[in-house]
Amino acid sequence: QVQLVESGGGLVQPGGSLRLSCAASGSIWGIAAMAWYRQAPGKQRDLVAHITTGDTTSYADSVKGRFTISRDNAKNTVYLQMNSLKPEDTAVYYCNSLRRTFVWGQGTQVTVSS
Repeated sequence: QVQLVESGGGLVQPGGSLRLSCAASGSIWGIAAMAWYRQAPGKQRDLVAHITTGDTTSYADSVKGRFTISRDNAKNTVYLQMNSLKPEDTAVYYCNSLRRTFVWGQGTQVTVSS
């Protein structure tokens, strides 16, 4: 069973940046497109970005131009670089496959506030 561990969240002021990491316990890159999701209090968990096995990326309109998803196959890790952060980006961020195949990790809290 692949385990996913997210890290890198924190408190940042509007306009700031954070880099999230998602470490997988096993090699999954050949079999799964990976994605970042986020869930704000009282809201559903939404897809933020994904990266395919062919390194094609896609983003939600709300983060396009500000967030960048990438991965390091050698480290079994996927990243989310978040720039120009806004208060509405505040949420718990999770990674999983695009098909939500794996057990969810604990997520990492991102809070954007002055």
